[in-house]
Amino acid sequence: MNKADIADKVAEILGGTKAQAERAVETMIDCIVGGLKKGDEVSIAGLGIFATKMRASRTARNPRTGESIQVPSMRVPKFRAAKALKDAVK
Repeated sequence: MNKADIADKVAEILGGTKAQAERAVETMIDCIVGGLKKGDEVSIAGLGIFATKMRASRTARNPRTGESIQVPSMRVPKFRAAKALKDAVK
């Protein structure tokens, strides 16, 4: 299932146009991404929690040349599934 499939399902359930459903799905995604960019946690009941965490800097190796490179620390997205989602997937 991809974003277009989700938009089709939203349009089917709400009875609006496909364009309206695509805008609704895109707005939801933009809200999640915007919250993560600000450093906030985004919690959706029954689905889970989107958050960010800091990944420490490390030394890595270029597999092509064998050269060691320094990878800087960075903030990465993280998702923790809600209990309801875990139980539904079992």
